[in-house]
Amino acid sequence: MASKVELVVEVKSAADKLWTALRDSTELFPKIFPEQYKSIEDRRGRRQVRRHRPPPQVRRGWRLRDDEKKVVSYSVVDGELVSFYTNFRVTVQVTPTTKDGADAGAVVSWTMVFDKASEQVPEPDVIKETAAKTFHDLDDYLLKN
Repeated sequence: MASKVELVVEVKSAADKLWTALRDSTELFPKIFPEQYKSIEDRRGRRQVRRHRPPPQVRRGWRLRDDEKKVVSYSVVDGELVSFYTNFRVTVQVTPTTKDGADAGAVVSWTMVFDKASEQVPEPDVIKETAAKTFHDLDDYLLKN
């Protein structure tokens, strides 16, 4: 049976700016997060290979990308995670927020659905923590640039 982990992160960056950064993460993340990402390759527009530091490699297959709704969903289809989780899907949505009618940043909703390969596999807390840190650090970068 699939398990679900959810994360909601409030950021100060405008939703459009944050969405563009997430959409362009192939080039942006290795530049601004060199301690986490060695490289990201986009293959045929449907799959990505992300080489992380330390070096697990992850291949993702896109399930959905909607720029208008600012939502993306992907599955991990190859790499170290597949040996721990037989099913691993992530959905990210960026929603603008307003205060008194003015742009007040955005909310990032991150959902992970997964099936453990065995009962001995730990909960993916470190993945959730990494996602939260990435969203906060990306927000800090965007506010400065």
